Amino acid sequence: IRPHPRASQEAVGTVLLGCLPISADSVSSWAEVAFSASPLILPVVKMDLERKVFGQHLAVQLVLRALNANIYSKRPKKPLVMSFHGWTGTGKTFLSSIIAENLYQPGAPRRSFVHHFNTLLHFPHASRVHLYKEQLQNWIRGNVSACPRSLFIFSEMDQMPHGLIDSITPFLGYHEEIDGVYYGKAIFIFLNNAGGDKITEIALDYWRRTKRREDIPGKELQQLLSEEIFRNTNSGFFQSQLIQKNLIDYFIPFLPLECKHVKECVREELRAQGHPEDEDLITEIASAMTDYPSEEGIYSSKGCKTVASRVTLSI
Repeated sequence: IRPHPRASQEAVGTVLLGCLPISADSVSSWAEVAFSASPLILPVVKMDLERKVFGQHLAVQLVLRALNANIYSKRPKKPLVMSFHGWTGTGKTFLSSIIAENLYQPGAPRRSFVHHFNTLLHFPHASRVHLYKEQLQNWIRGNVSACPRSLFIFSEMDQMPHGLIDSITPFLGYHEEIDGVYYGKAIFIFLNNAGGDKITEIALDYWRRTKRREDIPGKELQQLLSEEIFRNTNSGFFQSQLIQKNLIDYFIPFLPLECKHVKECVREELRAQGHPEDEDLITEIASAMTDYPSEEGIYSSKGCKTVASRVTLSI
């Protein structure tokens, strides 16, 4: 990882949602640029989430609440930190991409302000944790100093070397500034398969008791997730300071997808590939993917992850 240099007087570019186009003549540094949230941001995000994310009412509600609290605060007391948990293919990456797409003004270079760390790609060697810690701190410090409204996404957190994520603890707390850098407008999202089994266990229990998944209490599930992840040696947060110090604001549960949700994914994929909505084909693909538990076939163990390839092979 190559650290982003601190913004200088020569820095010229376009920054979004709080970092407007600036030049060396207009301000002495990027840090002086005032933040001004557009009132259109959350309605657009809400519309996209409700239209494109299937079967995740809890995740959508919690994410909208979290974004609302952070974005519309003139000076948040701490960065927004969310941890997404659930089985693969349930929408964690997709939802984070919707956030990234809508946080910034159209046409701006999002890659300059959205920083995606893939554990297997960026932190593959446990023996180099000390080096990764230094690089990660430098990268976050440099980019937030350039644009306070930076978005950091960490995927494959369950593969994260033990102790590495704790290196960013100082940036996530309640600080006015750290070495002249204000972090309160930054957003951190962790994507994690850990906790997925616990979420599915609870959802299945509700289903077997003929209760609606919509009745699963979000607050209770968040608390269970926090405890589960802290004890899980393969969560990336095993005995983590981030949990001990309550620095993760929201543990977002992604429920396992039922056949009706997978059908919506198939329907959307058919549209995306330019094919008519064949109800028989939609049912066939979705039914083949709902394989858990083996005796009941209620949920898709891969969520909607393989829908695109299945549609392509079926046409």
